[in-house]
Amino acid sequence: MKIELHKIPIREMVADYKDSAEEGVRAYGGKLDIRPKYQREFVYTGKQRDAVIETIKQGFPLNVMYWMVKEDDNFEMIDGQQRTISIGQYVNPGTAARAVDDRVVLDTYRC
Repeated sequence: MKIELHKIPIREMVADYKDSAEEGVRAYGGKLDIRPKYQREFVYTGKQRDAVIETIKQGFPLNVMYWMVKEDDNFEMIDGQQRTISIGQYVNPGTAARAVDDRVVLDTYRC
């Protein structure tokens, strides 16, 4: 299996973020399935979610996230669901997106 590092700006990763009970959680322009069927539901508490955002705001790195490349060239999240949903909920809380420094990138491995 080939694993490659990709650095993705947060703004790009949460583009078109959607969290729906019927359709699941998607982002990255609809190409990333954040919560595949085998993943658990979002379980972070408000305090844990806030800690993810504070980590980003202070310029500290988040743990690496792993995405699997699917046959249709879309992606499925293997690791990083809780962090990604925390960011998506912060940036897209309904209709008004909050500012995130476009220079902040996330280390994402694709396999």
